[in-house]
Formats: sequence, structure tokens, C-alpha cells
Amino acid sequence: MSVPEYKQLRRSYGFDEVAIVPGDVTINPDQTNIELKVDSFTCSIPIIASAMDAVTDVNFAILMSKMGGVAVLNLEGVQTRYDDPGEVLADIARASNAEATPLLQKVYSQPIKESLIAERIQAIKKAGATCAVSVAPANAKRFAPIVAEAGADIFVVQSTVTSARHISKSYRGLSFSELRQLVGIPIIVGNCVSYTACLELARTGVSGVLVGVGPGAACTSREVLGIGVPQITATMDCAAARDQYLAESGRYVPVITDGGFRKGGDLCKAFAAGADAVMLGSIFAQAKEAPGLGYHWGMANPHPVLPRGTRIKVGTAGTLEQILYGPTSVTDGSQNLVGALRTAMGICGAFNVAEMHKAEMVFAPAITTEGKSWQLMRA
Repeated sequence: MSVPEYKQLRRSYGFDEVAIVPGDVTINPDQTNIELKVDSFTCSIPIIASAMDAVTDVNFAILMSKMGGVAVLNLEGVQTRYDDPGEVLADIARASNAEATPLLQKVYSQPIKESLIAERIQAIKKAGATCAVSVAPANAKRFAPIVAEAGADIFVVQSTVTSARHISKSYRGLSFSELRQLVGIPIIVGNCVSYTACLELARTGVSGVLVGVGPGAACTSREVLGIGVPQITATMDCAAARDQYLAESGRYVPVITDGGFRKGGDLCKAFAAGADAVMLGSIFAQAKEAPGLGYHWGMANPHPVLPRGTRIKVGTAGTLEQILYGPTSVTDGSQNLVGALRTAMGICGAFNVAEMHKAEMVFAPAITTEGKSWQLMRA
């Protein structure tokens, strides 16, 4: 007896399951243009440090800006709850695995001090750096005037999953078009993983969309909630929405792939899949200058009733400059990420990121191990 189909499933792909096909023409890597433009804001490299307490503090944001990128400061983390966040971060790093989550829940139960929001933003701006800040949708309208008055450059509204249509009995949903008028600076919104959600977010007038649900090294949303789409497929679907919105409006809204990156090859694949920029967490948590002191945790980890993250030990791999630009003595692709992207673009004959979007990709589940028997034995 034939069984009627209840639901269709389509195949989706992550970084390890695809490869980029070299182009018919190659160019010198130093001739590539990898600028990121978000409205009137321009960044010389399309790499963003995530809004996570183990990654971005005031000093890291300043350093990242000087190196051509941008780091996002979380306005709901330890930086705005404590006058001396360094002491709290040290306590988190010293905690045992069993103590980590209860400690994080306690740490993040302290109230946010609105005076510290302006203070942190002004410290970044005083150093001449680009200042990007992040809040959850629930606090966006409350903190927006403070952010605007303090002089932030980019406002990120971010949660595990963000949609343009939020239904609630208790409060009126956040209007991104109204928020844009309120702050008067570029607004990046996320996260999403589907064509329709990305298209609807773009239509609200936001300046950029973050793509990725649950792929991060310290995130457990996929285990706890069962929700997520592998990053190659999510990026391609959202890039299709970006292009559709461009065709109907004439306005370009960058797609920023957020999470799941381990090596330079993953970054290159994200751009070939359609990303305009990438947001990195655990990779930067390994920087000597990162505030997490060799540890990393998801910002949903301290949730009082349903933690969706875990503290992980990532260690210290090198300086931020080494991770971004080298020089590097490691061969695993974890450093000189900018060099890797430029080289891949040169091999594909892509002068800019838009041309990299056109690179051919193939399904390649064995690409990382094909012919690597000696390397696997050494490991």
C-alpha cells in the first residue's frame, strides 16, 4: 500500500559538505576588493567579531576597528552590568565545568546599568574606533535613544531567531522601520535562516541581516530546541532573498553569515554561498586580546530556565593580528583569515565579493579528508 506523503524534506548542506570550484581565470590576491558596505558605513574587511562577552569588550572593539573590521559590543552582557567586568570574566574562567552554568546564571541576573551603556560606547568612540552594539529585540526600543545619543555607529538587534512578524498577547511587536527612524544609524537584524524570513526583514528597511541559528561552537540551540539550518544552505537561501529584494527595491541589504566557522576554508565557502560578510565568535575568543581568557560561552547560556549554550575552553591561539592577517606558522587555516579569503577569490577569478558569489560550488562530503591519509595518521 502506498503511503501519502505527509511532509517533504530537502537536503541541506554545511561547510564540510561542499567545495569551491576554481575559476577559469585567476587574479592576484592583492588585487581583490573585500570591502563591506552597510548603508553609508564602509569596512575594509568583511569580518565582524560577535556580540559575545568572551569575544568583545571595549579594548577588543577598538583593536578590531583599527585592523579594518568591526566588533559588536553586547549591551546586555557583563560590560553593562558591572563597573569592573574584568573581575567577573576572571571568575567565569576560573570556574569548574560543573560550576560554569550556575555561575553564569548568577552573573547575568544582575541588572543592566543604563549609565554603563553610554560609558562603554563613548570609550570606544573616544579612541576613534567604529562602535557597533547589540541588544535583544525586547530591549531595542528602551536602549535605542541611549545608543543614539552616545554616538554608536551601528545598532544590531539580535536573538536566537528574529522575524519581522512577532505575535504576542502581552506587548506590541518591535517595528524595525520605526526603530530605524528612532536611532538614525544602520540597523543589522538577526538571526534567520530562511528565504521568506530574510526577505520580510529586508522589506522592513533594515541595513543588514544576520544568518545562522545554532551553528556556533558554544551554542546548544540545536540540541535543546532542534532548530537550525546548516550554514551553506541558510546562506544561499538568504542570499536569494537579498537579490530578490534588490530587484524589487533597488536597495542592497548585506547578508552576514554568523556562526559555525572553524577555519579559513569555511569563510571562503560562506562567501561563495552568497555571504557579504561573516561574524566570528569562537575563532576570536582564541585571540590573546579576547576578554574570555581562553574560554567562550553562548549568550543564551545564562538563561534562567532554559540555557541554550555552554562554556567551552578554546585556549589562546595567537594575537588578533595573527588570526586576521598572519604571519602564521600553523597549517590548519585557523590564522590569516583575510589572506585565505583573498587567495580563494584570486583562484576563483573574483575581483570583489559580488563576483565571489558567482563561484561554482559542488557537493563534496570528503573534500577535507580526500588523499589525506598521512595527515589523519599524524593526528
